[in-house]
Amino acid sequence: MTRVDLPDPVAHHPPVPDVDLTALATALRGRVRGEVRFDDGTRAAYSTDASNFRQVPLGVVVPRSPDDAVEALAIAREFGAPVLSRGGGTSLAGQCTNTAIVLDWSKYCTKLESVDEAARTCVVQPGIVLDELNRQLAGTGLRFGPEPATHMNCTLGGMIGNNSCGATAQRAGKVVDNIAALEVLLADGTRFWCGRTTDEEYAEIERRGDPRAAVYRQLRRLRDEYAEQIRRRFPDIPRRVSGYNLDSLLPEHGFDVAGLLVGSESTLVTVLRAELKLVPVLPERTLVVLGYPDVATAADAVPKILPHEPIALEGVDHKLIRDQQLKDMNPQALAEMPAGRAFLMVQFGGKTREEVEHRAHGMLEALHDTEHEADVAFLDDPARENELWQVREAGLGATAHVPGKADTFEGWEDSAVAPERLGEYLRKLTALYEEFGYASDTGPSLYGHFGQGCVHTRIPFDLYTADGVATYRRFMHRAADLVAGLGGSLSGEHGDGQSRGELLPKMFGTELVTAFGRLKGIFDPDDRMNPGKVVAPYLLDENLRLGGTWSPADPQDLYFRFPDDGGSFAQAANRCVGVGRCRQHDTSSGDVMCPSYQVTGEEEHSTRGRARLLFEMLHGHSDSPINDGWRSTEVRDALDLCLACKGCKTDCPANVDMATYKAEFLAHHYKGRPWRRPRSDFTMGWLPALAQVVGRLRAGKLVNAFTHTPGLARLATLAAGVEHREIPAFAGKTLQQWFARHRPSGDGARGTVLLWPDSFTNHFHPDVGRAAVRLLEDAGWRVTVPATPVCCGLTWVSTGQLGVAKHILQRTVRELVPHLRDGGLVVGVEPSCTAVFRSDAVDLFPGDQDVRRLRNQTVTLAELLTEHSPGYRPPRLDAKALAQVHCHQHAVLGWDADRRLLEAAGVDAEQLGSGCCGLAGNFGFEKGHRAVSEACAERVLLPRVRDAETGTVVLADGFSCRTQLHELDTGGREGTHLAQLLASGLDQPPEPPRRRRRAAALAAGLALGAAGGAVARRARTR
Repeated sequence: MTRVDLPDPVAHHPPVPDVDLTALATALRGRVRGEVRFDDGTRAAYSTDASNFRQVPLGVVVPRSPDDAVEALAIAREFGAPVLSRGGGTSLAGQCTNTAIVLDWSKYCTKLESVDEAARTCVVQPGIVLDELNRQLAGTGLRFGPEPATHMNCTLGGMIGNNSCGATAQRAGKVVDNIAALEVLLADGTRFWCGRTTDEEYAEIERRGDPRAAVYRQLRRLRDEYAEQIRRRFPDIPRRVSGYNLDSLLPEHGFDVAGLLVGSESTLVTVLRAELKLVPVLPERTLVVLGYPDVATAADAVPKILPHEPIALEGVDHKLIRDQQLKDMNPQALAEMPAGRAFLMVQFGGKTREEVEHRAHGMLEALHDTEHEADVAFLDDPARENELWQVREAGLGATAHVPGKADTFEGWEDSAVAPERLGEYLRKLTALYEEFGYASDTGPSLYGHFGQGCVHTRIPFDLYTADGVATYRRFMHRAADLVAGLGGSLSGEHGDGQSRGELLPKMFGTELVTAFGRLKGIFDPDDRMNPGKVVAPYLLDENLRLGGTWSPADPQDLYFRFPDDGGSFAQAANRCVGVGRCRQHDTSSGDVMCPSYQVTGEEEHSTRGRARLLFEMLHGHSDSPINDGWRSTEVRDALDLCLACKGCKTDCPANVDMATYKAEFLAHHYKGRPWRRPRSDFTMGWLPALAQVVGRLRAGKLVNAFTHTPGLARLATLAAGVEHREIPAFAGKTLQQWFARHRPSGDGARGTVLLWPDSFTNHFHPDVGRAAVRLLEDAGWRVTVPATPVCCGLTWVSTGQLGVAKHILQRTVRELVPHLRDGGLVVGVEPSCTAVFRSDAVDLFPGDQDVRRLRNQTVTLAELLTEHSPGYRPPRLDAKALAQVHCHQHAVLGWDADRRLLEAAGVDAEQLGSGCCGLAGNFGFEKGHRAVSEACAERVLLPRVRDAETGTVVLADGFSCRTQLHELDTGGREGTHLAQLLASGLDQPPEPPRRRRRAAALAAGLALGAAGGAVARRARTR
């Protein structure tokens, strides 16, 4: 393809119109049923997508129905305001950020309106999430075919806007191949359904003489004028996503106006509804992984594999594998990879096992004794297959912030060529990396949809300096020349947006780009639909989220040291890459993040939304809507519903740790003005100190009488400034007091271990600690418990009282120093406190060697018994259990050791995919949080517990989880700690196999007895 030289860089886009925002917001609120938000916090949260670009919106409208959006566009038209229609906001090319009214469909317009199983079609609203659509279609045996890596949170409207693809496009094609019809709205208010149009249908439209007829007439004229150039210049490859789909208007494609509009990125129309084509679900699948010496050699094998008709054919290189290993992502799946430094993941699907195995073996036979023969791993276990797909789907986040590597960015992340030229392209692209200084052993990884010639990568562009941005610009132009010369597409999946808009003449030539402009004029002559994207675009180095002028006020007086971000809060806040994994809707995913978003559906209540506000708070741009730094009420309000669950620390592929950011923010927000803190910060934050006083005075019964007597209890919660909830009862004797009189049993042959008397176990649930002591002594350990008042500082951390927290933690470390320096282990039974030792402590004191010892020598009960107690066999229980894994355990500690220990004890444990229980320490007690707290519990946890079989134990190691279960409606069931469950098996002597059912009865009795106690307590308190 001939190289096209662009003119000197000048902006062709129109200036942002001068709009009276106050009057515009007033008009929208008066006439739109949906939510209208022009506040600074919302504008900050929507200022960017998953791209390199940033533009602060005029405001946001969340329509409750498609008709709401119609009214919103009418008002925008009256005021001359531009409009951006967006779905999940995960676009990588900048098409979902603009100085416009943003329509966010994802909260309310999420309906599957109808299904026609015979025709294999359905009608959806644009805000429905792909995974949710396919869950609702499950009973039909049908599904929507294209499945991007963001399938758990991307919306169908966004997929239509970008012409999304994913790995399944190998079988199902792009979105454009799976659209039957679209209902669309033009900027001038014209509204119609469109799709393929026969000559007879076209004539009928013409006879009407309405605005739709005028549009169709102009489209046909445009098609006829450019038909031959379209056929000649449009790349004939599987993954041509760049440019407008003018080829859909050709007679051989049925004058498909819906196909034309797919991939137009909100620049032509707003999609109100879509009729989708569905494909049958394939019941049988198998996965073959092929290992090759390098990624280009793997790509060379692709053409030989395609004739065997895989339903997915993905490629990954060793750098992607290494990046995930460095971030400890998907460890079990990575262990399944064959030998090699690049891999092809070849999936076959069909109706029968024989069919898929025949295809797989046929492929291997065809490759045997050829230059494409590979090392092979054959996977038939669905769980292992899913894990390996997670390796591939995690690519974007896994390569974003890798320890020891420079940050990487999108921009040239989805180019595509014909599969036959993929190996050639990868070699030339690697050479281009080397020329520009982007290549090294730690340089960009290459992976993607190799079966269709689409390559994903993130490149270590220097987007922080003027020289770096200039180099980025030169690289983009050279890369575009390379792809165009190979007959490829600048974008093979993500669209053009702003990243590639100015490069389109290189691929299509100036005449077809002129045709794109004329097409824009047909639908949007005033350029009000997502202006500056695709047509008359902003330049690829304009509106950068970073850039050479980015100069944030990076604070230096930090409490946390942010060692993984070079001590920079700005870099920590910049971790979010916008993939939106925190916006998940799947109740079976096993992810914890983001509980508040799962309940509210609000962008500001997602990890991504909060990260955006923190980024804006640092005021790296002159137009930032957040300009009062740590004192920002917008940031405070967005963080208010953060449960500090730490789920994002693990579930977010970029490892954003919002709980830590929240604590740091609150510490500075209230610094020097403690009187502005809510009362609950003192009553809940200083709870361990209060508990020490109550325990020392043995005043638990007196306090309980006050807090559990009707009337007085209400006064207690009012005085404490917390929600009116049942206040946990103090124990009559603390764990430390009990242990002071405890007479050890067993020989202690394994050595001495320190049981950590966390404040919750010590003062409220000492029975958990007593059970742990019994269990540890039975396992051969000598147990010691500190006799002096000690605390990890958790409650001060979670309320942002970090100065006090650091003092408390330093005092605790001094107390533990002799044990730690002797190499002794510390066993934690409360996950949240154990996580402080394993995570928060070293983030507060990264240079303190004793704090590092504390991190390295702190273990959970299950870890001690499985990893540090060789030959240990737990008591046999043969019980069933539901496991509510504490969110800090999920995020920091892990639950694998618990699973192994329970299996060894004969416990059939189902790990609930419920995420956070909703109480989350102090969160559920704080004013205004009860509704969200209970809604979190009602998503999965409470219904599943209510429906459990009689005798099923509800495992809940977290004090918060047990408190939530105790207070809310669980059908009389209480939470049981792992130590309590296992210790119940010590009450009986070892039994022969035929009598082991008695241990299960004991476990069931433990749970039911606790439940009876709960009923009695409730009766007394009511």
